[in-house]
Amino acid sequence: MHLAIIMDGNGRWAKKRGLKRIDGHKKGAEVVKEITTYCANNPEISILTLYAFSTENWKRPKMEVEFLMKLLDNWLKKELDTYMKNDVKFETIGDITKFSDKLKKRIEYTKEQTKNNKKLTQILALNYGSKNEITRAVKKLIDSNEEITEENIQKNLDISRDVDLLIRTSGEIRLSNFLLWQCAYAEMFFTNTLWPDFTAEELDKIIKEFHLRERRFGGI
Repeated sequence: MHLAIIMDGNGRWAKKRGLKRIDGHKKGAEVVKEITTYCANNPEISILTLYAFSTENWKRPKMEVEFLMKLLDNWLKKELDTYMKNDVKFETIGDITKFSDKLKKRIEYTKEQTKNNKKLTQILALNYGSKNEITRAVKKLIDSNEEITEENIQKNLDISRDVDLLIRTSGEIRLSNFLLWQCAYAEMFFTNTLWPDFTAEELDKIIKEFHLRERRFGGI
């Protein structure tokens, strides 16, 4: 199963508690560890893709963006042991060229250290936007004089595997430019739970409900 999650609600979680937005992001990072560990130990989940930083998130206050970059760097450093202990391979999608050299080195180091892990592939969508991804895929085909077909476009996306189950937290009901192509036939669940309050127990319930749905893929 390819599970994709739009991790939404960190800011609202913090505001409800009279805290700073960065406190919500810190708590949200803790939840990433819990959910990743759960998925690594659930044999039916092979890929977990998390929407961590979109191309639109650069519009946020500079201080918040800088904090998010630092949080990611520290998180990857601190959680490398979690990746190794749970046999998780780390990957990214999106354009990380805008990130600092220090953060890019941390990302590449984590990928290298975890490349042989096999139980789960965790993919962070970083500086990612689906429209940009599809545009880049088509441009690759044009530049290489390949025929523009659905199959060829899919092969040239950042991730070619279709999403089976998409979850968005916080009560918002939209995709926000996340894996639009890959979610063509995904089952979608929208929960009112804010991301920092999301738990492995709730994820387990959603997966059980997912199995009750009949996936027709456009058929009868």
